[in-house]
Amino acid sequence: MAQQEEEEDGLVYTLEEALTSVGIGKFQYMALCYAGLGFIAEAAETQILSFIGPALRSQWALSPTQESLMTTIVFVGMLIGAIFWGFISDTYGRRKGLLSVAIVTAVSAALSAFSPNYSLLLVVRMLVGFGVGGRPIYGSWFFEFVPSQNRGMWTTICIGFWTIGTILEAFLALKIAVVNKAQLPPGKLVSSQLTKELLSPGKNKISSVKSGFSSLLVLLSPALRRNTLLLWVVYTGNAFSYYGIVLLTSLFSSGRCQRSSIALHTNDDQSLYTNVLINSLAEIPGILLSAILVEKVGRKFTMALMYALYFLFLLPLLAPQLPALTTALLFGARAFIMGSSITVCVYCEEIYPTSIRSTGMGVATSAGRTGAMLSPIFAVQLVRGCHQMTAIISFEAVLVLSAVSVMLFSLETKGRELIDTLVL
Repeated sequence: MAQQEEEEDGLVYTLEEALTSVGIGKFQYMALCYAGLGFIAEAAETQILSFIGPALRSQWALSPTQESLMTTIVFVGMLIGAIFWGFISDTYGRRKGLLSVAIVTAVSAALSAFSPNYSLLLVVRMLVGFGVGGRPIYGSWFFEFVPSQNRGMWTTICIGFWTIGTILEAFLALKIAVVNKAQLPPGKLVSSQLTKELLSPGKNKISSVKSGFSSLLVLLSPALRRNTLLLWVVYTGNAFSYYGIVLLTSLFSSGRCQRSSIALHTNDDQSLYTNVLINSLAEIPGILLSAILVEKVGRKFTMALMYALYFLFLLPLLAPQLPALTTALLFGARAFIMGSSITVCVYCEEIYPTSIRSTGMGVATSAGRTGAMLSPIFAVQLVRGCHQMTAIISFEAVLVLSAVSVMLFSLETKGRELIDTLVL
C-alpha cells in the first residue's frame, strides 16, 4: 500500500526516468573520456596496419599474400575477442571486462613492438586484435548512462573518439617519416597502443545470463532473430567497406599496381602518411553529420543516406583517376562509411536489452570482423594485381547488400527507451 502511495506521489523512478531527469552531467563527461580511450586504442592499432604492411614488405621481402595476412590476423583476433569479452562483460560486469581488456591489449601491444620476425609478429598482433576486440564494452558501458533523448548524439560523439585515434596514428607516422627520413626498422615497430587507467564506475547491477550459449539463444529468439541476423550483415558490410577504404588509401598512394615487392622511397612514405592523415580527417565531417541526422531523421534513414553517398563517391574509382581526385573521392567515401558505422552501433545498442547488450554488440562486432578479414584480399590482392575495377565493384556490391539489410530492420529505435530484460 505504501509503495502504491509512493508511486502515486511520483517518488518511484525507472532508470530511464532518472537519467532523463538528471540529464548529462560530470559523471557522463568522465565516462565519455574513459570510454573514448577504448575507441582511441582500437583505432590506433587498426590504423597502424596501413603502415606496417608497406614498411615490412620491403624490409622483410613479404609477398602480397603475407602482407594481406598481416592485416587479416589482427581481425581474426578481434573476431574471437569481440564474442569473448561480450560474454565476460554481461556475466561478470562491465568493470571486470574493461580491466581485462586493458591488460591484455597493453601487454600484447608492447610485445609486438619487439617482434624479431614475421611469424612471431603475427602471433602477438593476433593477441592485440583479441584485446581490442573488447572495444564494444566501452560503448555499452557509456551508453547505459545516457538518457534516451540524447542517446544518439552522445553515443556518436563517444564513437567519434575512434577518429582521434586514427588521426593521432597517422600524424605520428608522418612525424617519424619527416624527422627520421627512413622507414620503421624491423623488430622496432612503434606501437601507439595507449595504456589505459580505469576509472571506477561504481557498482552497476547488471542482469546477466548464465552462459554465452544462453545469450546466443536470446539473440536468436523470435523477438530478436530478424534484426540480429540483419545486424550481422550490416556490421560485416561496414567493416569490409571501412577497412577497404583505409587499405585503398595506402595502395593508391603508391601510384602503381604490381604483384612483386618493390622498396618504397622516403618521399613515397611521406606521401603515403600524408594521404592517410588527410583521409583520417574525413571521419570528422562524417561523425558530425551522423550526430545531427541520427536524432533528426532517425537511425535507419541516416544509414541509408550514408550508404548512398558512399556509393556515389566510390563509383568514379572504377577507373584510375588523377591522384588529387582519388584522394578527394576516398575522403568523401571514408566520411560516409564512418557515419554509417557509428549509426549502426547506436541502433545495435538500442535494440538489445541490458542483460545481453554487451553480448549482442560483441557478437555483431565479431561478425563484422569477417568482413574486415576479407577486405585485404579484395583491396591488397586485386589492386596490386592491377584489378582496380574488380576491387571497386566488390565494395559497391557489399554496400548495396548492407543498404538493403538496413531497410529491412523491423523498427526504428529513435527515442526508444532501454529495456533491461527480454520476455520470451
